[in-house]
Amino acid sequence: MAAATEAPPLVPGSDRPKPPRKRGRWTPYLLLLPGLLWLVVFFALPMIYQASTSVQTGSLENGYKVTWHFVTYWDALSEYWPQFLRSVLYAAAATILCLLLGYPLAYLIAFRAGRWRNLIMILVIAPFFTSFLIRTLAWKTILADSGPVVGVLNTLHVLDVTSWLGWTAGDRVLATPLAVVCGLTYNFLPFMILPLYTSLERIDGRLHEAAGDLYAKPFTTFRKVTFPLSMPGVVSGTLLTFIPATGDYVNAELLGSTDTRMIGNVIQTQFLRILDYPTAAALSFILMAAILLMVTFYIRKSGTEDLV
Repeated sequence: MAAATEAPPLVPGSDRPKPPRKRGRWTPYLLLLPGLLWLVVFFALPMIYQASTSVQTGSLENGYKVTWHFVTYWDALSEYWPQFLRSVLYAAAATILCLLLGYPLAYLIAFRAGRWRNLIMILVIAPFFTSFLIRTLAWKTILADSGPVVGVLNTLHVLDVTSWLGWTAGDRVLATPLAVVCGLTYNFLPFMILPLYTSLERIDGRLHEAAGDLYAKPFTTFRKVTFPLSMPGVVSGTLLTFIPATGDYVNAELLGSTDTRMIGNVIQTQFLRILDYPTAAALSFILMAAILLMVTFYIRKSGTEDLV
């Protein structure tokens, strides 16, 4: 009976475990395929086309031909460098203002809002419920010469200081650099607040308690604990604000004047009015290269590679 129940002898090599069957190894690639196709069709191919356009010569009537005319880049940069510099300055000013305004609000939402957190978050993203154009046009009414904002600034003699600095012209705010920066700050402020809030919310509250137990003052706790841990949000927010603000043309077009034109206005004019496609394409690539260099330098100097 015992012999009948004995297991059959093992065949040499039959005790080796069989390798697991690789099921669905192509699934990740199939999931990535739609996104890759989107990037190729709507990003890579237009970039290649614009790169080809930037080295073409000709006219709209006779057609353009690729002649590898790289002089277009130098001509565009030498002629429109003031607009490049103005765009960087306006975008930097708007980014700094967004950080100064957005950080306290993000801190409030993350640590002090309590049951009002959701309501404040809705108010932060409320501007997205209307179009970019309508939001910018609203600022023409807010900053009108006969509006209350200009009246208050005149009463406080603030416009005297801004006129001396060259940010306004007399008693006017519209069609000045200040109006353009205000429009950029308002339109891109949510892009600063949301990454900051996400980064601040991740901070463990016990770290603040530990700092207090070590007799650290509130400002010391903020300087040594809160702000360093929120640097990913600061870097993300500043990038999300500075990059689109540099190439923006709507605010300068609606709130500024010919003296406040940014490089985005020049590119739009070259493409749609003057119809100088090679110059417009060259300006676009110069702007992209300049932003890429500044962003790379900024990320390396910021001391963090973690982006929210």
